[in-house]
Amino acid sequence: MAAMARLWWRGVRGLRVSGAGRFFSRGPNVLHQDNSAPKAAFFSPLQKVMLPPNTFQGKVAFITGGGTGIGKGMTTTLSSLGAKCVIASRKLDVLKGTADEISSKTGNKVHAIQCDVRDPVSVKNAVAETIQMAGHPDVVINNAAGNFISPSERLSPNAWKTITDIVLNGTAFVTLEIGKELIKVKKGAAFLAITTIYAESGSGFVLPSASAKAGVEAMSKSLAAEWGRYGMRFNVIQPGLIKTKGAFSRLDPTGTFEKKIIERVPCGRLGTVEEIANLAAYFCSDYASWVNGAVIRMDGGEYVSMAGEFNDLKRVTKEQWDMMEAMIRKTKGS
Repeated sequence: MAAMARLWWRGVRGLRVSGAGRFFSRGPNVLHQDNSAPKAAFFSPLQKVMLPPNTFQGKVAFITGGGTGIGKGMTTTLSSLGAKCVIASRKLDVLKGTADEISSKTGNKVHAIQCDVRDPVSVKNAVAETIQMAGHPDVVINNAAGNFISPSERLSPNAWKTITDIVLNGTAFVTLEIGKELIKVKKGAAFLAITTIYAESGSGFVLPSASAKAGVEAMSKSLAAEWGRYGMRFNVIQPGLIKTKGAFSRLDPTGTFEKKIIERVPCGRLGTVEEIANLAAYFCSDYASWVNGAVIRMDGGEYVSMAGEFNDLKRVTKEQWDMMEAMIRKTKGS
């Protein structure tokens, strides 16, 4: 069970956090297929940085899970805008490779610090090292995550704990540790958490993740209300599915799953890392200084498409509508 859980965890986690676009390599050939619906032509993604150069000049950004996927994309964008970035996760070799890659592209030094967000001592040490190396953070992004698919009746206590320790406890440990240090020196900061669209609705088969992500959103909104007096802002992005390198090759080698997702996305395509990174940069910038306690869904309309009772009527043809309209008009009391 544990081995199977780890396999699913790596695969499904990649659905959210593996990269695409300008800064990331593609996986197997199936990922080169263009499964976008024709309507996607109206919603082409821009693969460039949105904010002006030097928006984050002189600022320090601390990003968990910054070595891969969305974390890597956000770090790249912030670094390109002048931020001194510190990326943290358990795999130091991956972090160092990412830090060197981004530094060479942006010309700004990116620091790599090993940190297990599940361990408050490891978090404390990482925060102390960050402050000593780069200074107190101006931007804090909680992006570290874990997930796996399982029927809830098969979950063990350890399976539940594994996910909630990373997602909920890890976010709390990082946020509280950095927050307390900022309060000591009377410095404000922008905090951002990356969750998911099912944190709001709940979802079967990902119970630990859905519960933990919902907790992260409650934490962010609570601290937005409480710590504004210390100059801190807290916001959340809920990404939909992002086209990925790893997960689609493991979980969707034929492209069938991707096609089904795209059918229910009004914008007709999956998202890109750059789009999430641009929104994250805005939230963390001074341009968003009055945005606090917000939870923004970025999913091409997938959530609302699934939520509406009558949304499947889009499958009805013009001829069928003509027939139904005629029948409705004949109904008594119409």
